[in-house]
Amino acid sequence: MKTTDLDAQRSSSENLEGKERSTETAVSYPSSSRAVNIIRLLTGVLVLLIFAGVLPGDIRYFLDDKLQTYTTIFLGIFIEAVPFLLAGSLVSGFIAVFIDRDMITNYVPRRAVPAALTGALMGFVFPVCECGVVPVTRRLYKKGLPLPVGITFLLSAPVINPIVLASTYVAFGFGPILIGRYLLTFLIAFTIGIIFHFAKPEDVLRPAEETGIGLVNTCNIMPTSTEGQSKQRGLLAIITAADDFLDMSRYLIIGSLLAAGMQTFIAQGILLGFGSDSTLSVIAMMVLAFVMSICSTVDAFLALSFANVFTTGSVLSFLVFGPMVDIKSALMFLGVFRRRTVLYLILLPLLFTLLIAIFINLNLGL
Repeated sequence: MKTTDLDAQRSSSENLEGKERSTETAVSYPSSSRAVNIIRLLTGVLVLLIFAGVLPGDIRYFLDDKLQTYTTIFLGIFIEAVPFLLAGSLVSGFIAVFIDRDMITNYVPRRAVPAALTGALMGFVFPVCECGVVPVTRRLYKKGLPLPVGITFLLSAPVINPIVLASTYVAFGFGPILIGRYLLTFLIAFTIGIIFHFAKPEDVLRPAEETGIGLVNTCNIMPTSTEGQSKQRGLLAIITAADDFLDMSRYLIIGSLLAAGMQTFIAQGILLGFGSDSTLSVIAMMVLAFVMSICSTVDAFLALSFANVFTTGSVLSFLVFGPMVDIKSALMFLGVFRRRTVLYLILLPLLFTLLIAIFINLNLGL
């Protein structure tokens, strides 16, 4: 009996010590969390003090001016892009509901050249800009679109569509810029599509469980009548479009914030000083295109303002490279492709456009 009592006391003592240790451990975490919250609070107070005017006048005026410029540029980029992202998401939603995987399998070619050619011309069927093309491409991949078709469509559709054709014609008329923009876009997108034909989809695309692409499960609520099913499918398409829009908008917001920051703090006058140089003018205009993130439906009118200062090749590089890749679209690519693939989708158009534009400046004399 005495041995049993001693064992019981020992066990009770060990349990008590264990509880004390666990209590000490549990208490240490709130203290750490409290320290983080204090740091955040102090940081917030410091930001408020800055904008309340506590800092010296010159610094305050400088920050106020930069903040106002930053906010204006961000809202300009974001508001300009949102309608096109919404349009692309709506197209994506209706593709998800009304286009069957068998339709793509039966009608879309899978051999390298026909596939890339089809992707390059799909912009006339889905006239979307660089913001709207990403959710459409993502949804088509979900439906079984061949890899080179989607890559070519992604890069070419922001230019090779009727809306951009009309805007470029209004800005420059029928001439070297209009012809060059379409020929170069087609050539570069087609070539990159052929390159990606030799890649494996699982090495290029993000897994479906990471992208979250899917449909709302409505199997149990689908009406039995044909009319009811049509209405339900339309509603399902809108719900799916809203889901795509919310998923892709985070990349658009981050990209717009970065683009606004670079436009605010990078002196664009330095880039404009390279306008007459055959090589530097191309690099300057490609940097501007990437940073400014102008929608392809209106970028021709901005490029027109540079036409008398910059070389023809550099203007073409602005109109070709910008719609393919800019800050906001590059981040949106992350919602579809693996990071290494996104890097290729930036570097390949950059190198092809750079080389061709410099060749035009040095040899064609346009």
